[in-house]
Amino acid sequence: MGKYDDILNLPHHVSETHSHMSMQNRAAQFSPFAALKGYDDAVAETARLTDERLELTADKMNDLNQKIAFLKEHAEERPKVTVEYFIPDEKKSGGLYVSFSGNLRLIDEYNYSMVFEGGKEILLGDIFSIEL
Repeated sequence: MGKYDDILNLPHHVSETHSHMSMQNRAAQFSPFAALKGYDDAVAETARLTDERLELTADKMNDLNQKIAFLKEHAEERPKVTVEYFIPDEKKSGGLYVSFSGNLRLIDEYNYSMVFEGGKEILLGDIFSIEL
């Protein structure tokens, strides 16, 4: 006869005062403790890659200026334009090149930007390429 044979087959105890804990809450009790708050976020931020802003050649800049002048003259026609432009990263050096397509509303000379239908605004100094 074993030491615990007298209690081995007793029914499972159910508390009358405390509700049953879910499996998720029970598992959370044993999850790892993060002693350095924000450390994982800092590591992820450091590992995140950004693109460097590309320098425009004189030919490329001349081509962009010609296309912008053309678009300025034809803005009332609401031409469909695809623009590749640079978005500077807010947290580290570099940024991201993205593409946007839309109908041009106007070239805003005061803010030095392209304004599209729907309100999207792209600074002319951030533009890398324009497709008409």
